Amino acid sequence: MSSSSSSKALIKTLINNPTRIKSKHQAKQLHAQFLRTQSLSHTSASVVISIYTNLKLLHEALLLFRTLESPPVLAWKSVIRCFTDQSLFSRALSSFVDMRASGRCPDHNVFPSVLKSCTMMSDLRLGESVHGYVVRLGLGCDLYTCNALMNMYAKLQGMGSKISAGKVFDEMPQRILDGETMSNALPSGIDSVRKVFELMPRKDVVSWNTIIAGYAQSGMYEDALRMVREMANEDIKPDAFTLSSVLPIFSEYVDVKRGKEIHGYVIRKGIDADVYIGSSLVDMYAKSARIEDSERVFSHLLRRDSISYNSLVAGYVQNGRYNEALKLFRQMVTAKVRPGPVAFSSVLPACAHLSTLHLGKQLHGYVLRGGYSDNIFIDSALVDMYSKCGSIKAARKIFDRMNVHDEVSWTAIIMGHALHGHGHEAVSLFEEMKLQGVKPNHVAFVAVLTACSHVGLVDEAWGYFNSMTEVYGLNHELEHYAAVADLLGRAGKLEEAYDFISNMRVEPTGSVWSTLLSSCSVHKNLELAEKVAEKIFAVDSENMGACVLMCNMYASNGRWKEMAKLRLRMKKLGMRKKPACSWIEFKDKTHGFVSGDRSHSSMERINEFLEAVMEQMEKEGYVADTSGVLHDVDEEHKRELLFGHSERLAVAFGIINTEPGTTIRVTKNIRICRDCHVAIKFISKITEREIIVRDNSRFHHFNRGSCSCGDYW
Repeated sequence: MSSSSSSKALIKTLINNPTRIKSKHQAKQLHAQFLRTQSLSHTSASVVISIYTNLKLLHEALLLFRTLESPPVLAWKSVIRCFTDQSLFSRALSSFVDMRASGRCPDHNVFPSVLKSCTMMSDLRLGESVHGYVVRLGLGCDLYTCNALMNMYAKLQGMGSKISAGKVFDEMPQRILDGETMSNALPSGIDSVRKVFELMPRKDVVSWNTIIAGYAQSGMYEDALRMVREMANEDIKPDAFTLSSVLPIFSEYVDVKRGKEIHGYVIRKGIDADVYIGSSLVDMYAKSARIEDSERVFSHLLRRDSISYNSLVAGYVQNGRYNEALKLFRQMVTAKVRPGPVAFSSVLPACAHLSTLHLGKQLHGYVLRGGYSDNIFIDSALVDMYSKCGSIKAARKIFDRMNVHDEVSWTAIIMGHALHGHGHEAVSLFEEMKLQGVKPNHVAFVAVLTACSHVGLVDEAWGYFNSMTEVYGLNHELEHYAAVADLLGRAGKLEEAYDFISNMRVEPTGSVWSTLLSSCSVHKNLELAEKVAEKIFAVDSENMGACVLMCNMYASNGRWKEMAKLRLRMKKLGMRKKPACSWIEFKDKTHGFVSGDRSHSSMERINEFLEAVMEQMEKEGYVADTSGVLHDVDEEHKRELLFGHSERLAVAFGIINTEPGTTIRVTKNIRICRDCHVAIKFISKITEREIIVRDNSRFHHFNRGSCSCGDYW
């Protein structure tokens, strides 16, 4: 700078256009020039403070701010805003208090930062006090202040007192809105958002987005959609945030037609690649069971964040495509997109359904490394995963170390113990949950009724079933009726189960009748089974499971003509029996076995093991139970067929490929047969192995010649 006059001219230019200063060095040069020219007045100091805070130079701004004896409003505003922008919310609020104590009256530029700090501190009471101060200053119509107020009330719904919020609105001028007098209302939460919105003389897209999102998050979907239509009538175009708020509504309604209209709109506007809209579209299509459309939207996203990955992972799990969910999660990690709690909560159920314990353990390790081990949602998902992958001890260990238990974690551990045959422990946990003040929901009652069913606690189950309506005001749903029907059937109370289903308050489905049909098969009651089958075919003429069970019962009773007739009917309907198969994990790979199939590369070694162990089993007293072989062949051939059952092949494969003492874990797609149940008890004793078999009903823990089910299955 060559002269004092040119220096002052430059300073004046920069003061009028402070955004031209882009760096810390330039800001300090300007500050130095003020000091050199001795022109650092309160006004110019406020401008420099504003420049420092715009550049996020809080330290430099505070050094200058503290030299001012009586900082003007502009200086206070800059400091408060900088504290807020840097997430120093308590310091922002204390500065606002100091500003008022100094006698300075804040203008409309101060309140958005103050209200944001109240929101982030979850301090609704202070926010309401600030709202009252805004009204008293006559700033209740300022656009940005009102947007901040709406955001605060939307995010802190239900945290404050209706009376205190009402007092704020009582201070406003009387207005008639929708036929109601404002001062007569005591708004809270979304009502407060609505009242602020209705009083605003001018609204921008942020205002509309806030009210729409507030309605959507409160489950007031019709109101949210109505506001979208009103927004369009006001000639304000929806943006990405608007549409990402609205699309989940169509997921809840499963209204894919209206969702596709929104999709068409965003394509026409060229915003279909927006990550927020894309994630919402992925979620909407997935919840509408249109997973291919979800994949298509995901593939067109230019940028994919954790939300978009989470949406598709959850969509795969919701639609039963568990392998795809795990594959996409791996892609997410490979793409260096850091999974959050939602991602783990979405993908862990896939491991649970596939019984992939090694993948579940890997995910658990990732959770620990990511610092999410105290997240209640992830912990609940881990409890569920370990339970369904056969490791109830690991599930219980995680549950016991949780600091807080909600109804989800309680239900997961209760159901886990139920499926593993620990019915008494499950009932004890259910009672402890109630003592802890956690109210059981519908799913918790399914869990405890299942526990009672698996250990024959008939009286206890009736007590829980009746308490649902009498104590907790919960309606019985199909799952509860099915659990009680299963309980009565397992206990051999077949006629009582038939009457119970016949007198249900809701129309019984084929699945409820099927639980009784399965019990008829176990207890060899063909006469009642035929009556039950008629009920099933009346509501579900192509029920494959019922056809197979009836064929099996006809065969076991030597009624080959009836079996042939039913099989012919199945053939005409194009129904094919699902083959019995079992699978086992070994060295991070899943090996599958189908009954009677000899194609596995290890089959020769498997046969050698089974032949050797069979000799020892027979010495121990094993006698093959051929009553379950439903073919009209001689006894020797029947024994050969039993020898090739899938669960037996999988167990043998596990034993010959692992070190002595290693636990064997096998999953089967249908119920384990009686002869294999007996055989695996002998194998567990002879090999001194714990063998865990999960069939389509429960877990069987074989150890030292006995099973955890106590042969009650």
